[in-house]
Amino acid sequence: MKSISTWDIPLRVFHWSLVTLFVIAIVTVKVGGNALEWHVWSGLALLALLIFRILWGFAGGTYARFSNFVRGPRAILGYIKGKGDKTIGHNPLGGWSVIAMLVLILAQVVTGLFSNDDIFTEGPLYSLVDKDTSDYLTYLHTINQYVLYVLIGLHVAAIIYYRVFKRENLVKAMITGRKQVPASFPDTYASQGGHILLAIVLLATSAGIVWFIATYWS
Repeated sequence: MKSISTWDIPLRVFHWSLVTLFVIAIVTVKVGGNALEWHVWSGLALLALLIFRILWGFAGGTYARFSNFVRGPRAILGYIKGKGDKTIGHNPLGGWSVIAMLVLILAQVVTGLFSNDDIFTEGPLYSLVDKDTSDYLTYLHTINQYVLYVLIGLHVAAIIYYRVFKRENLVKAMITGRKQVPASFPDTYASQGGHILLAIVLLATSAGIVWFIATYWS
């Protein structure tokens, strides 16, 4: 076995930033009161991260790109049956779980932009819709969190499964950026691209888009 570069630095920073901000969003909404202001800010930061991740899915390193891990039904069935090739990045099933996670978190953030708590906290774009629409989006915002909890639970379960039964430390790989692969794998399989300067530009662009939304559309 040997280690090979898999996850680029921007992707790893995105991953752990997403985890941190999501935890902050959960804690602050449970605390309520003045903490809800931090809930709104964490939501806006999450939106900037998600926009960045979408862009990075086309411009990032080899295994960060959607084209590398978004596969069709045949590849998914082959993986489930154990007939597919060994993957270095996300496997076909895991790739779609990533897409599901991104879509659901994006839905959570977007509905939060228009939501209200009937007391004093309103999303940045609350004024763009009527009260009934805001209440409905608030309802979706509330329900979707439980869907996210289930998906996150499955994600954690998969990490534990790989650690216990397949002896693959996925958490360590997302920290170091390297995974263990058979020695027969050529070095050309190592991740290419994922330049930090490009990531900074894309993240700044994403933050600018969110700032514009929160400032000029509100």
